[in-house]
Amino acid sequence: MSLADDLYRETILDHYHHPRNQGVIDDPTVQLEGVNPLCGDEITLYLVINNGTISDVRLKSKGCSINMASGSMMTEAISGQPLQRATEIVELIKDMLLGKSQEVSLPAELEDLEALKGVRKYPVRIKCALLPWNTLAEAINDVLEPAKS
Repeated sequence: MSLADDLYRETILDHYHHPRNQGVIDDPTVQLEGVNPLCGDEITLYLVINNGTISDVRLKSKGCSINMASGSMMTEAISGQPLQRATEIVELIKDMLLGKSQEVSLPAELEDLEALKGVRKYPVRIKCALLPWNTLAEAINDVLEPAKS
């Protein structure tokens, strides 16, 4: 087993066993549920947005270790970020997991997210890892382009 595989396993298990930013926000700017019906993963994402910046993020999740770890890692990566930067991070993660190139490099401040690269070895698990990120992208879109009444 390579050092990268060890890092993948260690980081994923740490975030699974000790998820960050779990819980509920009573009065969020946006609350959105994400579900992967094929495997049963479910999340509810809560965001507080102040002046275009994510000032608080919480996640209620249940499902597999990949889903829960990815969500935990996501909350750490986006907390305090402007919406535009959070959107860029979502795109980086999607490219890392779905892109044709194996060599997507993340900026130094996001290097912990590189542990998610290991999911590429298990294509059936990519949807598990992407559920929190896709839900975040949808939530940001809801904030930036609210439905017209």
